[in-house]
Amino acid sequence: MGLLSASELNLTLVTELFLVGFQGSQSVRLLMFFLLFVIYCWTISMNVMLLTLVSFNKNLHTPMYFFLTQLFINDILLTTDIVPNLLHILLNNGGTITFTNCITQLYFFSASEASECLFLTVMSYDRFVAICHPLHYKSVMTSAHCVKLATISWLVGFSIIWFGISTTLMLTFCGPNIIDHLFCDLVPLLDISCSDTSIVQLEVSLLSILLVIIPSVIIASSYFNVIVTIFKIPTSTGRQKAFSTCSSHLIVVSMFYWTLFSVYVFPTKGQTSTISKTLSLLYTVFTPLINPIIYTLRNKDIRKALQEGIHRHALYFNQT
Repeated sequence: MGLLSASELNLTLVTELFLVGFQGSQSVRLLMFFLLFVIYCWTISMNVMLLTLVSFNKNLHTPMYFFLTQLFINDILLTTDIVPNLLHILLNNGGTITFTNCITQLYFFSASEASECLFLTVMSYDRFVAICHPLHYKSVMTSAHCVKLATISWLVGFSIIWFGISTTLMLTFCGPNIIDHLFCDLVPLLDISCSDTSIVQLEVSLLSILLVIIPSVIIASSYFNVIVTIFKIPTSTGRQKAFSTCSSHLIVVSMFYWTLFSVYVFPTKGQTSTISKTLSLLYTVFTPLINPIIYTLRNKDIRKALQEGIHRHALYFNQT
């Protein structure tokens, strides 16, 4: 967009935005509201339950499960940033949000996505060391080293996004104030700016390289070495056991990066608003839902810990 003249900039600056959300009949929107409400409650419950389970079960105090707790916390933050306001929008066939709240939502959404990219990368590194260098695993993945990796992931994810948000705040928004999206995402927000957005778009490209491309290359490289190592294991039982330790993470990574690449890195030309919104739902609502399900169903340790927890609670209530 080109720069506007001084007279045009004297127009009232936007202080409130209107999020369109999903347009449709009231019955369709109510159905979507109910489904998303159930998904949100289930997501929070599952992530909190697994977070508590890993935290209090000593058998799960290993690097892999420590990084899982960070992923669970991040998923809770991400879905809570998006879904409650989305439910309000569905009930009211669109909804207003102040510019300050919009930027706040954009910041926490972007920072959560960035942190998740880094956590998935760290988890792939953990699996790489565990399978490719098992004799050195305990000496490399110490508690102090794991805490350091998690802290760096949080700090880098939240700090590097702040620079991008700071540049966005320097733009002028003087109308229209309608965002045809489910939440305050950067691309639809830039579409309604009346300033030159080329600097922000350049920053987005750089951030995509730093937070999406480079982590995905590291993950791909880690799993290439993991797969090569697994095929070198002489017995089929050993290969199956080794692969089972990383299959859940691989599934989560594939789903997450597929949607991320589709929306931000290689968006399809002529992609409709509905497709864009649906893809956005996949990584903001359904990924936080699916993550704990995958890790629960495909992980023997967590299933065992869950069964033991349920058994202990059953015994307690029977005794009382």
